[in-house]
Order: sequence, then structure tokens, then C-alpha cells
Amino acid sequence: MDATTPYRLEATGISKSYGAISALTDVEIALKPGEVMALLGENGAGKSTIVKIISGLIVPDQGTIKIDGEEVQLHTVNASQAAGIAVVQQEFSTVGTLSVAENLALGQRGAPWWWGPRKLNQAATGILARVGLDDLDPNTLVENLSVAEMQLLEIARVLARDAKIVIFDEPTAALSDREIERVLSVVKRLAAEGRSIIYVTHRLGEVFEIADQVVIFRNGRSHPPQPVGELTVDKVVTMMIGRELGDLYPDRSAGMGDVVLEAKGLKVAGLRGEVDLQLRRGEILGLTGQLGSGTTDILKAIAGTGDVAAGTIELDGTPIEVGGRRHGIAMGIAYCSPDRKKDGIFGGISIRRNLSSPWLKRVSNLGFVNAKKEADEAASSAAQFAIDRSRMQALVGNLSGGNQQKVAVGKWLGIRPRVLLVEEPTRGVDVGARAEIYAQLRQLSDSGVGVIVSSSDTNEVLGLSDTVATYYRGAQTAKKPANQWTEPELVREVMHREE
Repeated sequence: MDATTPYRLEATGISKSYGAISALTDVEIALKPGEVMALLGENGAGKSTIVKIISGLIVPDQGTIKIDGEEVQLHTVNASQAAGIAVVQQEFSTVGTLSVAENLALGQRGAPWWWGPRKLNQAATGILARVGLDDLDPNTLVENLSVAEMQLLEIARVLARDAKIVIFDEPTAALSDREIERVLSVVKRLAAEGRSIIYVTHRLGEVFEIADQVVIFRNGRSHPPQPVGELTVDKVVTMMIGRELGDLYPDRSAGMGDVVLEAKGLKVAGLRGEVDLQLRRGEILGLTGQLGSGTTDILKAIAGTGDVAAGTIELDGTPIEVGGRRHGIAMGIAYCSPDRKKDGIFGGISIRRNLSSPWLKRVSNLGFVNAKKEADEAASSAAQFAIDRSRMQALVGNLSGGNQQKVAVGKWLGIRPRVLLVEEPTRGVDVGARAEIYAQLRQLSDSGVGVIVSSSDTNEVLGLSDTVATYYRGAQTAKKPANQWTEPELVREVMHREE
């Protein structure tokens, strides 16, 4: 890009504190038209705070923001939008009970209130085509869309506003590889049109594919921007966490024991065929596939929340009937949801109470909790998952994404699980916390717990698992030791297999 091109967005000396806690200190970023800037850093490093300031959700304590050379006050969301700024959130802002066309019209100055369905649909069709949703009926209710379609609809809403600065906040966290490529192609197209892009992600591969420059945040401060061509993954990680990370994935199992869990002829709603699955002690079994491949249905069936029509599940050689989560927990089957905010954590209560929630009955009598016993056992779980024991009374909703995920997984240690089922174990988690979670999952596996991980991140599945099974449209397509796969082979298996 021409060095003489004027900046579209300049933020200088941005600082923000909450009491004695400094969230941002003298942060500076500068972005030109047609440029993609990636913001990287561990959870809690300050990325979300600067995004909220630019989008008008938070007012900085000091600093200036200029757009096209003129200083602006972005103290409200309306002011930010009026300045040509739009945000594609990780968590969807659409209204499920309204149609696609109606959602596109929400908040748009160019869609008068008197427009009827026909006019709204006409306006929506062109916008949807720009994000690859040209086959989507604008009358479709948003609640009936897939996750990938909802994410692309969020981007379409930004296009409807004709924003000149677009912020993407973890837009691919819930998407599979194929849907990620669709989103990245739209980002490239927006930049080619001359829009300025801020891209926040924990997926470093995406950064090297689409970004022009990288700004790394650490402890509330921003490093000077660096051209992506001058960086490597190792250098980025070191700058983010302040130390050499070493190997991201722990060593694979040195040896596996007896079969701890076996599913035979399992028929689950949503799957085309029967499922046969075998898990050994000391083994991490990775299941992977695109969205809708069936891996989620399998884990839910084993956990007791899925609809099982036929087949058997054996635990240590004994057939069991898993009738609901309570029964599954009693049998020693722990299930960690992919959506921690929805049903993985209780954001409004403490870390200690979250950790004790699956086994609270064990430290209670006649409705009264033995606080000391609860605290002691919760502290043990916290130690195993690198959770700061000095913060046990902190509200989980105030933690970073990585620490929330540690709580979501770590709470199951207290039931002394025989089998641990984990979906998308590091979604929205920074690289440092990822390494800690991977290490703890391997430690649990080495202790004799059978671990099944379902992930749409093929690199994660290959790096963490001992055995990898692939699924496509509800049927298993392949299964073999992880060291017999290459990542290109695995990607082809889950993305391009024909029926």
C-alpha cells in the first residue's frame, strides 16, 4: 500500500481503567483504506476494550480518535455508526423470530418504515448475494438458519450500512473450515472495495491469510504494528505471551488400556447410519467433521441429552442406559458443551460455586452447603486446570474467555469422571490458555480417564488426539491413528467427500 495514503482511522494515547485495574495504557493503532489489521493477544490483553471504544460502547479515559483526519467523539454506538463504523460480533445480534430481510433492515437508515415485504426482499437479495447467500430466501426466519448462515448474515447487515470501517470480532469462532473460507473471502472482498478492516481472532492461520499488518496486545498495551510478512507463528506467540511457548500439544499416549466406553449400533436422531465407537483408557479420541456432520449428536447421545433410537452403550464392559444428564453424571460421564456461555458456566456466580455445581450434593446436607469442604474440593479442581485459587470468589462472567473455558471443563473433575466428552475445547481461547487446556486433557487421559474431543479445528484434532474419526452428514467415513493422518488428507476427508 502506498505510504502516502492517508489514514482512515487513527487512535492515539487510548487509556482506560476500571478503578485500580488498567485495561488499556497508551494504545495506538492506525489503519488505511483497503487495509486489514489483525489484533492479537491473550484473553484479557485489551483487544476487546479497544474494539468497544471504537464501536462506542465504552468511553476512554484519555486519548484521541480521528477518522479521515478529523477528531471524533465516539461516545455512543449511534455516534460510531454515524462515523461509518460497524462491528461483526462473535455473538449474533440478529432477531430469530424475524425474517432475513427484516433483520437486514433493522437499524438501517436506508430502509424507511413504510417499506413492505416485497421492497425489503428486493433490497435484501443483492446484499445476500455479496456474502455468498444468493440461494437464501429472504423470507426465511433467522432462527431456522445454520450457524454459518447467521454469521454471514451478520456480515450482510454491515454491508447494508455501507460502513467504511468494519470490525470483525472472532467471526469464525463457531464455524468449520469450509464456512471459515467463505467468511475470509468476504473479508478480502470488503478490503478490495476500499473498506478498512480490523480483524480480531485467536486463529493465527487466518491472520497470515488475510492481514496486511498485525498489532499485538499484551497487558493492556499495544506493540507497534508489524507487516504480516515479517512475522512467523512462533514470533507472534512469543510476543503475545512474553515467553517461548514450546510445543502447543502434549505428547501422545505412551500406551492405552482396556476399553472404557463402547457404543454399538447406536442410532441417533439426525444421523444416517449406526454408530460404532470404542474408547480406551489413556486415549484421546478426536471426532471431526463440518457443521451438521453428526459429532455433536454422538456426544450428546452418550452424555444422555441426545435422542437415542437404538443400540447399546457399555461402560467398562457393562451395558448402561443413559437417561438424562443427571444419570449420565452419576455414571461418571462428563459432558462439556461447545457453548460455554449458554450451558457451560454460570456467569453470575463465583468460580468456586461453578466448580462445585456438578457435585454440590456431595458437599451438602439437608440443603446446607459445607462451605469448607466445597472450598477445599473446588480448590483442588482449580489447581489442576491452572485456575487462580486466589480468585475463587470472582464472578465467572467477568473472566476472560480462556479462564471461563478452564472453569467449564475443570468443574467436571469433581465428579471423578470415567469418561470426559468435550466439544470445541478451545473455541474463542487464546494460544496460551489453549496449551494449558491441552495439557490438562492429556493429564486426565494419562490418569485413566477416557477422553473424546469433538472439534471442527482439524489442526487441533490432529495435534491433541491419539485416534481421529471423521464424520460427514451423519455417518463415520474414516478412523485411524492420528499419526497416520496428514492435515491435507484430513481436511479433504471432512470437506470434499461425496455421498
